[in-house]
Amino acid sequence: MKLLQLSPATLRKQLAGEGIWLRTGPFSLKIQSRLPQVAAGLFDLYGQFEVRSANLAFADFHVQVDTPSLFRRWFRPQVNFSFDGEEPFKPLPLDQAYPMLEWGLNWCISTNAHQYLIIHAGVVEKNGLAAILPAPPGSGKSTLTAGLILSGWRLLSDELALIDRKTGLIHPLPRPVSLKNESIPLIRDFCTEAFINRPSEDTIKGTVAHLRPPKESVRRQHEPARPGWIIFPKWVESGPTYLTARSKAQTFMFLAQNAFNYSQLGADGFRVGIRLVEQSHCYDFQYTKLDAAIAQLNQLADDSVTMRAADCADTLHDA
Repeated sequence: MKLLQLSPATLRKQLAGEGIWLRTGPFSLKIQSRLPQVAAGLFDLYGQFEVRSANLAFADFHVQVDTPSLFRRWFRPQVNFSFDGEEPFKPLPLDQAYPMLEWGLNWCISTNAHQYLIIHAGVVEKNGLAAILPAPPGSGKSTLTAGLILSGWRLLSDELALIDRKTGLIHPLPRPVSLKNESIPLIRDFCTEAFINRPSEDTIKGTVAHLRPPKESVRRQHEPARPGWIIFPKWVESGPTYLTARSKAQTFMFLAQNAFNYSQLGADGFRVGIRLVEQSHCYDFQYTKLDAAIAQLNQLADDSVTMRAADCADTLHDA
């Protein structure tokens, strides 16, 4: 069944008790929390995701988000994230409970899912090819990811590119998209039908809110995609929108430095990273206006369809 089939009261009760089993991409989660903020966030953002009885299903990650002590519930209330009973982070203010769940899940996956080469990047797909969007904070990566998935691209991930070490394919992890500061009203204006949950203020990243993933992206969350492009977005206050080719050597070095587990994988991490770069067209991408950026990347995706059709025609002619 889907999470949206649970009433808010039932969801709160199950979270506070045995927990909720939830499937996201290739991973299963068991989430427990007594906090209404966590229940509300899950209800608002994960409605299309599969849930089961937490007592009857195996889970890859067992996580809990709760107040650290009875005393802290009333005096400077805080919240802790725990994974398999361990607490890897310092407590945060209580009103950051839901963002802490999302950040904690990112940490669980990036530090444990070594069947993948995991790169810090947004990933979207169109016409059968995935665009990997790695970039440092402040580059507009999440804003661009949000604009693309609200314009027909499929969301694979906002934060974690999961590169299958055996096949080289990218596995989807279509969880909510994290929006920060000015991106929140920008995306609200860009698509008035998009659902963005209540912002949390004064976090280490500023004001943070989450965009609900598209229904179709969740429905297709078990369909991997073939890499097509590695695009380094950079938002600038003014200037033209343009793509420029980036060297594959530079691209590989950046990806290796921004992969969560490249060093743990050793020679295999090198092999997977090289294969990924060789399969992809690599670009730097400067943009100012979101509409213009989406139009440019739509054209890139459409051109790839034309090129593949031409290649097929040439192959048939040669045969």
